[in-house]
Amino acid sequence: MLVLAAVSVVLMVLVAGLALGSAVVATHQARAAADLGALAAAEALQRGVGSAAAAASGAALASRNGARSAGCVVGADESVTCRATTSPAFVLPGTPRRTTTATARAGPSP
Repeated sequence: MLVLAAVSVVLMVLVAGLALGSAVVATHQARAAADLGALAAAEALQRGVGSAAAAASGAALASRNGARSAGCVVGADESVTCRATTSPAFVLPGTPRRTTTATARAGPSP
């Protein structure tokens, strides 16, 4: 009986660890996608592309990096802010699937 309890505890810890690890990976993925999107849009602005096209290229790059782009915005100072969201691949059974959002800024210093 004690072995069964120990195995149950180990399995519960393993499942919780998988859920936590999945959430961490999703957060890193969202941050990387937002960072790359902001950098791509800022680089496009430096090349002379218009604000709308630069924002679109940043959003497209964020989407290609495994995140859902929440959009890129070009500021008046030609800085770019991009947002990206992702969801963990694994969640605990019976818990709602949440999303993680990351925001990144690239461009001239404020």
